[in-house]
Amino acid sequence: MTKFVEDLKDFLDQRLAIALVEVAGAKGSTPREAGARMLVSTAGTRGTIGGGQLEFMAIDKARQMLRQNETGKAALDIPLGPEIGQCCGGRVAVSVTLVDEGLKAELIAKAEAEAAGQPHLYIFGGGHVGHAMAVACALMPIHVVVVDTRADALAGLPESVETRLTPMPEEVVRAAPAGSAFAILTHDHALDFLIVAEALKRTDAAYVGMIGSKTKKATFKSWFLKTAGGSERQFARLVSPIGGETVKDKRPTVIAALAAAEIMTAFANHRAQAASTDAVRAG
Repeated sequence: MTKFVEDLKDFLDQRLAIALVEVAGAKGSTPREAGARMLVSTAGTRGTIGGGQLEFMAIDKARQMLRQNETGKAALDIPLGPEIGQCCGGRVAVSVTLVDEGLKAELIAKAEAEAAGQPHLYIFGGGHVGHAMAVACALMPIHVVVVDTRADALAGLPESVETRLTPMPEEVVRAAPAGSAFAILTHDHALDFLIVAEALKRTDAAYVGMIGSKTKKATFKSWFLKTAGGSERQFARLVSPIGGETVKDKRPTVIAALAAAEIMTAFANHRAQAASTDAVRAG
């Protein structure tokens, strides 16, 4: 069970009445899309439908229903304009429903399905940057796995991060699900090269990134093309250095933040490309 699902169950198991607030429809510019949801009790909330006055109004309605123990479902139609202090310009339909046992089970099942379908990010190397990336990406809706050959490098990671201790990290690449992202930043350049070469063979990878300098990338290219049997087309898919070169700051937390944004963009692009391919096949 993932930390995300555990947290949801903990919230639903509190001895308080709970309401589900969900974006039922969204037109124009809105902070969240249809399907975004949050849970509200008299003591707290979990999740978000976009914040601001929109969310405050929905929470107020949910708590009113909880206090009065109302049944059924309430609906709000909220224009995001000056009248509520927001300037998005769109319009949001929000539904508010008290959570019973049936809805509780439905929410848990949906969360488990979402967790099972999360894309995987494999971080090879549990050094300073690897740890910083794991911390940054643990907050994302993805499954993070840190892989290392050293047991001590896998200590102290967030609870939601999976760890793999293995003498052959390249085998983890081969076994990864389709659509995975691979960030390679081990303590050994030769090991980096082996893992990257294996990852670039995966035509279904969403992202392959390697930490390092221009010299390291050039050295890898020469080895990859001349010794590892790689192609120029495969090499062109390599992102190196991870996080880009625009921000000239090599502190681990900065690299991690830049790389996290880069990887989430790659996941989104990969999903869009897969959806487009499916649509063409269906047509």
